[in-house]
Amino acid sequence: MRPILLFVMTMLICVSVDAQNEVLKVWPNGAPNDNGMREPEEKYDGVRVRNVSEAEMYVFLPEKEINTGAAVLICPGGGYSIEAMDHEGYDMARFFQEKGIAGIVLKYRLPYGHDEVPSSDARRAMRIIRANAGKWGINPEKVGIAGSSAGGHLASTAGTVFDEGNAQSNDSVEKMSCRPDFMLLLYPVITMDEEFTHMGSRRNLIGSEHNLKLVRKYSNELNVNAQTPPTFLILADDDKSVLPRNSIEFYSALKRYNVPAEMHIFQKGGHGFGIRQEGLPANNWPDLFVDWLKARDVIE
Repeated sequence: MRPILLFVMTMLICVSVDAQNEVLKVWPNGAPNDNGMREPEEKYDGVRVRNVSEAEMYVFLPEKEINTGAAVLICPGGGYSIEAMDHEGYDMARFFQEKGIAGIVLKYRLPYGHDEVPSSDARRAMRIIRANAGKWGINPEKVGIAGSSAGGHLASTAGTVFDEGNAQSNDSVEKMSCRPDFMLLLYPVITMDEEFTHMGSRRNLIGSEHNLKLVRKYSNELNVNAQTPPTFLILADDDKSVLPRNSIEFYSALKRYNVPAEMHIFQKGGHGFGIRQEGLPANNWPDLFVDWLKARDVIE
């Protein structure tokens, strides 16, 4: 009987957690730009998606008793060609939820040659979180952004190029700031510089041509300034897909502007480890990140 009881209790817990989820369209009245995708969205390998033409947010709110008021917008990776919604999305959100942090997964529109589309989704999503802060029990001054791999590029784009909102807008969401209060970047693509970028992400975002203007625009190590939010970086030394230099250059830029930052380079982990338990030291990053949030007084 005990194994059966344990199974039932586990299922009840899963149902109660999932019951707190809320799904929102990022652009319910239509986006201001179009990525040109006309094929139906496809889900495969469980929760990986491609052909994304409509952005959505999946909200995982913590129980009121443990709510810290903090929130993290999560951008899954996938080379700007797919999105790994599981270990770089929903699983991370559930971890944050258990720690009293709202985890909000962004299924952003993929670019398909329209470079401005993903970052417009991320900025809008940040505004939506702040517009719903009261309803969701979130402190609008404790809203961060996270991203893995190409999702890390998207997160660092939103974290280096932002605005405080348009006070004159008739849209209450657009009045909100889209600046993250902190960033969590996992083995992120940072640059579009051919010398050390991830070429697949680069091609999918800005195309195969050598458009120097777009290369500069999306080389986020060059976009850091004193207003860039504090950043926590996680990567593995043996990552052969996105070279560690991406994170190192970004960290160095943060330090030039005295932006608080912490970086952990694990010996093993490769690329794309997300939030998993595989017995590697790199898998301990979630608790390190929570400790960092506590040290920065984002949570208690």
